[in-house]
Amino acid sequence: MSNGCVHPTDSNVSIALLHYPVYDKNRHVVATAVTNLDLHDIARAARTYGLFRYYVVTPLREQQVLVSRIAQHWQEGWGADYNPKRKAALELVNIADSLVGTVEKLEKHYGKKVKVVATGAKGHSKSISYTDMKTLLQGSDQPYLLLFGTGWGLTDEIISRADHVLTPIIGASDYNHLSVRSAVAIILDRLMGQH
Repeated sequence: MSNGCVHPTDSNVSIALLHYPVYDKNRHVVATAVTNLDLHDIARAARTYGLFRYYVVTPLREQQVLVSRIAQHWQEGWGADYNPKRKAALELVNIADSLVGTVEKLEKHYGKKVKVVATGAKGHSKSISYTDMKTLLQGSDQPYLLLFGTGWGLTDEIISRADHVLTPIIGASDYNHLSVRSAVAIILDRLMGQH
């Protein structure tokens, strides 16, 4: 395209918002509830930065039904007519039972192994800088899946299995507890934005 934008079907980058397995504040592994704000705001960020898909990952059937109902409202009928931009964003939403299932869907689409990139508020021995990750994302047709955790973050097991772990977002104070919506927007801008 002449404006330099990437059409979502051409993108090699997707995101997954994991509602399981994640930690609660006591570091117990839990399944968290889907929120309407996360669904809408992250879909809008994903569309803005030209991603291929936004996966909402939860094994809970009731939560999957909720996501489907919300997305469907804005993709069909009154909701779609009322807000076409919201419709365009929510078209990226896919529901998945598990991270394994998400990766399998992407690998089937691309016909190659997907590299998984974890995010979190703590550093890790496999940490990669935003500059280096941006270069990897833009340097080939290698598919990538960026993982974001709800609750108190992705489990250690998920992070240890990732191909890369992004360095944490560091603000101007020692407070480090961004909403996942904010973290997604900041990270996508650092990795996909035009500066």
